[in-house]
Amino acid sequence: MPDPNPFTRMDTVSRRKFLLASGVAGAAAIGTGSIGLSLADLLRTAIRDRDDNARKDVTKLVVVTLYGGNDGLNTVIPYADPAYHSARPELAYAPEKVLHLNESLGLNPLMPGMKRLWDEKRLAVVLGVGYPKPDRSHFRSMDIWQTASPVRPVPSGWIGRWLDAEKAAPETAVSFEPVLPPLLAGESRAGSCVSHSGLKLPAGIDQSMVAALGQMEPNESEMRARAALAYADMLKVEQLVREADDTPELTDDKGLLTTGPGTSPLARQLSLVAQCIEAGVPTQVYSVSLDGFDTHASERIYHEKLVTRLDRALAGFVNRMAQTENGRQVAVVVYSEFGRRVRANASDGTDHGTAGPVFITGPRVAGGFYGEQPSLTDLDDGDLKATMDFRDVFGTLLGSVLRADPARYLDGYDARMLPVFSAG
Repeated sequence: MPDPNPFTRMDTVSRRKFLLASGVAGAAAIGTGSIGLSLADLLRTAIRDRDDNARKDVTKLVVVTLYGGNDGLNTVIPYADPAYHSARPELAYAPEKVLHLNESLGLNPLMPGMKRLWDEKRLAVVLGVGYPKPDRSHFRSMDIWQTASPVRPVPSGWIGRWLDAEKAAPETAVSFEPVLPPLLAGESRAGSCVSHSGLKLPAGIDQSMVAALGQMEPNESEMRARAALAYADMLKVEQLVREADDTPELTDDKGLLTTGPGTSPLARQLSLVAQCIEAGVPTQVYSVSLDGFDTHASERIYHEKLVTRLDRALAGFVNRMAQTENGRQVAVVVYSEFGRRVRANASDGTDHGTAGPVFITGPRVAGGFYGEQPSLTDLDDGDLKATMDFRDVFGTLLGSVLRADPARYLDGYDARMLPVFSAG
């Protein structure tokens, strides 16, 4: 019988084990010399680029992976469809409980923050996203999503191939995860894993000594002035790291993301992303994630906890990004390796399925529905038939956010560009 607790179950299908089992992680991430950076190292790149006339209009992409296979039908709910209620008598939400988006679809009741983003036209919901001949293995399906290659295994992620072409520096794409995801692994370049650690001083040296070394003296040589500036920069980085550690708990008064005791791993990761973006770090792609969506049993209890964490972290992050010039250049995409089957199983859960919704949000996003909701009666062996190829979503992100030619990085696939981003 399946473990009723998906947080326990996901220990066997965890992010770390997926990454280590993936051929991409071994062949590309290690082979390209992927490096680990501390948060201090990453924040230091913002100070390094301070005098480089860095462009302020460089758009940035945050990729949120929901590991385990999110139940799309209980996330974006077809509340007006009788087939939904008959297939899930114990799992279906009553229409009056759903956060209505239109006359037929609504958000899970535990997602009020994302509903506000929808009302403000900052949330795009791409319906029925999947790929041809779906694979219900966690490992293979996630490999397909992260490499954007549904036909054959390839040794690089779709962002990794972009890093190759750009001859990108390691800080161009970063992941706040213990192992580099295949998404960020190219064949000659790779992103970086970022650990959250601050300034480590030798024994007998404290910050007041460093601060004294950073004081400028009149009439000193250019070399000594530059050395003093380096010490001052070191302390600025340490302050940024401390701020990332010490921010208070998530609050709802302004809907802005902060972190503290009891906040979810996703909220903590997105808070670090926010710190980097606000500091002016030159990273263009960030990868973060939330585990636990393999809800084979007692789904309502655990899925509601997960979508609550997603809702609070994501809405708070988007609201925070809207406050600054750097933040207004950010787009966020949220996806999972597959949806769940239409019909509930005997354990009040759902088993591995196929297509599901993808969220795109951010200050520049033109909110609304994109694509077509799959039929709940015209099924493929009990599963939804995808109505949107996932490469259309990734192609749109490549073209509109990273300003790249999608066909170059999607194995020649001619992506249908979705009008998700506003001109402004």
